[in-house]
Amino acid sequence: MSRRRAFPDTGSAGILQRPARPSPKAGHVTQWSPDRWSCDGSGAAGGYGIDFSSATDDMKCGVSMVARRLLSTGVTSFCPTLVTSPVSVYHQVIPQIEVQDGGPKGAGILGLHLEGPFISKEKKGAHPDQYLQTFEKHGFQDLLDTYGSLDNVRIVTLAPELNRSEEVIRELVRRGICVSLGHSVSNLSQAEAAVKQGATFITHLFNAMLPFHHRDPGIVGLLTSNEIPAGQSIFYGMIADGIHTNPAALRIAYRAHPTGLVLVTDAIMAMGLPAGRHTLGQQVIEIDGLHAYVAGTKTLSGSIATMDMCVRHLWQVAGCSMEHALEAASLRPAELLGISQTKGTLEYGTDADLVLMDKELNVKATYIAGEWVWKHCKVANELEMGSE
Repeated sequence: MSRRRAFPDTGSAGILQRPARPSPKAGHVTQWSPDRWSCDGSGAAGGYGIDFSSATDDMKCGVSMVARRLLSTGVTSFCPTLVTSPVSVYHQVIPQIEVQDGGPKGAGILGLHLEGPFISKEKKGAHPDQYLQTFEKHGFQDLLDTYGSLDNVRIVTLAPELNRSEEVIRELVRRGICVSLGHSVSNLSQAEAAVKQGATFITHLFNAMLPFHHRDPGIVGLLTSNEIPAGQSIFYGMIADGIHTNPAALRIAYRAHPTGLVLVTDAIMAMGLPAGRHTLGQQVIEIDGLHAYVAGTKTLSGSIATMDMCVRHLWQVAGCSMEHALEAASLRPAELLGISQTKGTLEYGTDADLVLMDKELNVKATYIAGEWVWKHCKVANELEMGSE
């Protein structure tokens, strides 16, 4: 049995240092990773019929159900994402989603990802225009008033070109919150200014931002910028579902900055459900094959891909090694969130979260803290037979 780094989903899995059960038969690969969702960026906006941005007093139950279902996709921890919503939804939902360890009942929750409402109207994507906001009046206080609480918040996506964004970024970073740049018409100098204030992540690179231009590459230019402060790293999320990004663009990003790539699912409630109409926050979404559109439009609105699908797609089209594909779903998100001392590697003393995969990177079993929390029926039979 070979041991390499395994995958969380900014939300995914960890690594087993001391197997509590007999070693699997040859032919499987042990891997660890932290999943955003999705670290969508960083995480998932929902899945299996649950929309994290819906106004409900029973969100904790819904998140728990998604966390349990994610185990079969190799996710051992993730960042639930709230998209642009009315203020009342933030105040109702945020207090219900708490950071917690994973286990037999589901993947762990690393913290919330708040994607919006402080984003660009021009690049809002599927975010509803009527709920977008700015920091114009009171700066950071505007953000606090909107969210109500920053307890258990791990990532905030904002557009760096908004007035007073630099002071907001500084305060978020001071509080230990990862700032991600996205849904933006920012030029490169504005993006670099945000990085100098502490921003470290780019939300779904290429999507909902200005396209690369040779005279001003915009946020995309951060991948090769020489203005990044010494000792600071830039990471970028990519939705490797074969829909959001052309394989050629995926290869360009990976080859330009391979150690910054963080796989995110950007999954919505329709993940795991049949085609048809579903919701994403305040909007109706229509699923057509692997595409998720705002109903009545061709505006993409998240993904229905799972993390293991994204890992396989990256490996198949980016020309990278299996190890590097897995690192994009494990080590890199762990580094982004500052938790690589416990997750993302097989180093001694790290959390015993891991994923058992076959040679094609299909998930066969998932472990959290050394405990077997999900297994494919065939692998379960093999492991039981091996213990006899």
